[in-house]
Amino acid sequence: MSANIIASIAPGLAEALAAIGSTVGIYIAVAAGIPATAEDPSQRGRVMVLSFLPATQTMVYGFVYMFMMYSSILPSLFRAHPELPSNIAGAILAISIFVGMAELVSAWMQGKVCADGAAQLVKTRGAIFGPTIILAAYEELFGILGMVFGYLMVSIVAGWA
Repeated sequence: MSANIIASIAPGLAEALAAIGSTVGIYIAVAAGIPATAEDPSQRGRVMVLSFLPATQTMVYGFVYMFMMYSSILPSLFRAHPELPSNIAGAILAISIFVGMAELVSAWMQGKVCADGAAQLVKTRGAIFGPTIILAAYEELFGILGMVFGYLMVSIVAGWA
């Protein structure tokens, strides 16, 4: 497989891993939120918000990384090097796996935080919603850092070529 193909597949792999994490995170939050909604239908909106939070790793961070790679980094590299050196392509693949795994784990764990909050909505009459959002933001931070660090690392690697 050529180095250009490996480098071209890598950002999509990061987005795919983010999507897997978001899917798992959403499922975990929904599974905990459905009983809360069944017991108290007024919690439906809060459950929907908490269940949607893990999607940001795919819709925002994984997508932004992938978009920046396909719109700026890779075209610049391919213009400068019609056949990318294999060490550069390997580094892009490794960095993209790092970004994807950061998004996957961030979304998964955010889903667990949101699930724990959703499970307590009825007991607290919704008072746990705000603190749950804040605690879920802690997990969100790692998705943001994964994207930023990944883009920074790829920018450094692009300078090697």
